Parts: sequence; C-alpha cells; structure tokens
Amino acid sequence: MCYVLCAIHYLILAIKKPGTRYLVPGTWYLVPGTRISSSQNIRIFAPVMQKQQIRKGFSKLNKDQKVDLTASYFEHPEEAARELKSFWHENKDIQQRLDEFAENTISNFFFPYGIAPNFVINGNMYLVPMVIEESSVVAAASNAAKFWSERGGFHAEVISTTKIGQVHFNWKGDVEKLHAAMPEIREKLIAETRSITKNMRERGGGILDIELIDMSDELDNYYQLKASFETVDSMGANFINSCLEEFGQQFRRFLKEDDRFKGEEEECEIVMAILSNYTPDCLVKTWVECDISEFEQMDRNLSAMEFARKFERAVRIAQKDTYRATTHNKGVMNGVDAVVLATGNDFRAIEACAHTYASRKGKYASLTNVSITDNIFRYELTLPLAMGTVGGLTSLHPLARFSLELLNNPGAQQLMMIAAAVGLANNFSALKSLTTKGIQVGHMKMHLYNILNHIGVTKQEKDRAVAHFQDKKVSFSLVKELVANMRKEKS
Repeated sequence: MCYVLCAIHYLILAIKKPGTRYLVPGTWYLVPGTRISSSQNIRIFAPVMQKQQIRKGFSKLNKDQKVDLTASYFEHPEEAARELKSFWHENKDIQQRLDEFAENTISNFFFPYGIAPNFVINGNMYLVPMVIEESSVVAAASNAAKFWSERGGFHAEVISTTKIGQVHFNWKGDVEKLHAAMPEIREKLIAETRSITKNMRERGGGILDIELIDMSDELDNYYQLKASFETVDSMGANFINSCLEEFGQQFRRFLKEDDRFKGEEEECEIVMAILSNYTPDCLVKTWVECDISEFEQMDRNLSAMEFARKFERAVRIAQKDTYRATTHNKGVMNGVDAVVLATGNDFRAIEACAHTYASRKGKYASLTNVSITDNIFRYELTLPLAMGTVGGLTSLHPLARFSLELLNNPGAQQLMMIAAAVGLANNFSALKSLTTKGIQVGHMKMHLYNILNHIGVTKQEKDRAVAHFQDKKVSFSLVKELVANMRKEKS
C-alpha cells in the first residue's frame, strides 16, 4: 500500500471518496493509496476551514456582515442567508427595536402566540395570551378555564410583593460594632440613593429595609447587606441593582469615615452587589373549589369521589417524590411561562425562583396543595412571581404591549394573579388526564400536526390523517405508515 505524508497549513485537502472527513488544518496525515499528483483523488479547498478559527471582532460587524459570516458555515450560504432574512420584520423600525433587545442579533425566532379563552379570575373574564411551542399546553389551559368558569372561576390574591437585593462583602473586624452602627448605615445608604429612588418613591415604592447578615461561620469574613424593595408595577431589576451598587460604595466610605472603625476595620472588599431572583416574599396564591359532585362526568370509569381521591393521591405523590414533583411543577410552569413570555417578562428568573421555592423546606416538592373537606374539593397554588407591567420589554416589544392591552392593562399584582391562575389551570388539566385516560391521548393528537409537518404532507393528506386518527392512538411510525399507504393508493 502506498502512503503520502501530507502537511496541511493554509489549505484543506479532502479525499474524493465517499464518507471521507475534512482534514484539520495544521495536522499531518498519512493518506492511504493517494498520490499528490493524482488530480482525480485529491481536491483543494481554500481558505482554511472556518469552523477552526477563533472569531474576533464579531460584534463590530454590521448586521449583514454577521448574517453573511454565519451563513458561510453552511453548504449553501446564499440559501442560509435568505432563510435568516425571511424572518425579519417587514417594518424596519420594529426590526431595529427587536435587534437592540440583545447582542449580535441576526434574525428573529418565532414562537406560536396563542389565546386561552374563558379565564374567570376573581370574577373578571380574560382572553389570556400564551407564547409557547409545546403541543397541548394552550388547549389544556383553555379546557381547565372553561370547566372552572362554570364553577366559580379561579380565585387569587397577592400575599406580598417584596423583592430582595444583596451587597456581598468581605470584612475583618468586630461584628458587634457593625451591628451597632447599622441604624446609621441604613440611614446613610437610603439618603445617598434618594436621587435613584425618587421616581419609584413617587409611585409608592422604594427601599423598605437594609439589614446586616453575618455569614462568617459559612465563609471566613463573609457578610451581606440584605436590602428589601417595593418596585410597584415594574419588575425592578435595574432599579434594585443601581441602588445596590451605590450601597456598596457608600458603605465603604462609611467604614473609612466613622471613628468607631480602626485599622483593618476601615477596609471592606465588595465582592458583588446584585438582586436575588429568589423572592419568597413576592407571593401570589390562586385556587379553585367546588362540590365533589361536579366531577360526576369527569370519567366514565370513576365516580366523582373516586376521581377526587385519585387526583388527591397524585398531588400527595408529588409532595413526597422529587422525581414526580419535578414533572408536576413543570406542568405549572408551562402555563406561567407562557404568560410571562407573552407579556415581556423574565421567564428564566421566574423559573429559577419557583424551583428554589419548591425546595425551601429542604426537599424539592409540589408547588400545589389539595384538600377534600365536607365534600368540597379545593386545589391551590402558592408561587413567588416577580413580574412587571411597566419598563423593560413590556412596553418595547409590540406583542408584549398588545398582550397587556388584551388583559385590560393590568398592574403587576393583577398580572401575577393571571399568570398563577393559568399555571394552576395547566397543572389541573395535566393531573386530570394522568388520573383518567392518560396524558398521551390528548398530547399526541395535538402533536400529530408536528409529525405531519415533519414528514411533509399535502393539505389533502393532512386532512385525511387528522380524520383517521380522530379515535386512534398517534405515533410517528403509525403516521408515517398511513401517509405511505395514502401515497401508494394515489400511484
């Protein structure tokens, strides 16, 4: 067997044989059965394979240049670029606004914008906007909303709206001195941030309290200034972080200027100043209740009481088993996140907070609770939700603004109650399905469209498939087989 030793530095050599991989630049290769002089076996590509390069200065390129560079990683760059540009908004001003939400934006990523009708919350009827790509979530919310709209609807209340921020710092000294000085420190920090808090105070919010937290038993010399805030109708992240950073500077100045602190006590290292997305004192509760007899038609194989007891058992399992609790709470967050996204709020912060709250007693557990007393069924959800209706994307994103108007321009507390009610509705529908016919029947019916689109069918084929699976179980293989048979019939 003949071998040729090839050094590749500025060119890429690819052997013209099926299954051959591109060679990596700067690497020596032994190529079996190949001679450099054989133009039929060797092909030269230039420039150096792009995927091996570190990209510097990408952020300095204009949008079209970023699109072209990204598209160049594809086999057909012009098609890739057209694909990206096809999702641009036709209104250039709106597209410019969307581009400026985040860095290095080259296109828009579309999610379905759905409506869940018939939500009665505290006696008010809502069409609720939901942004989510998962099949059956909007349908589940709608079904639960309709069921409970005829049984008193969803009840909700905001328990509290306090948010938290922390200044984390290292300090060596007599902690009792620090505790003794806290009233003056608190007064100074609040006074020195009055220019930052002015507008918030005019709206009824501001700084509620600042306390010293000693965590030096956990980490050497580690302390916190823990501040609580009321941000009214804004989520308040930028407001809180601005206050906290100023707290850090003013706190260091206080230690240097106050005569009680000497030597190393005058020095303080601010590690970081940042809000916490864990907001256990920004709570909303929502619940539904009815006489158990209302479940008489819930399942033909179960009496009303049997259904209620089975449902209760399912909740108890989620309260005890972490594996089940995770999926149970995901059902809650399906609804909550969809409303959060539709209204331009931060679903990542809300998700993180919800799961931390579910673990607050030392073990991850259900966010919901159920009771059956004197034939009255009550199902409730208590959830921390830091949401806003002013500032951020809520007013900048066209559809976020549309969503809030559709909801009759709620304040933050009203939006908290709406999002929580949708979360409870989705969870109720999920448990109802799980404890009766099973979740796959309804879910896969909705997923049928995704399967058909994946296969690539005509409208006629889609209509026939939907009719065929009306009373049958759906799976990818069964759908594929049906489509193949339909096409055989035509040929």
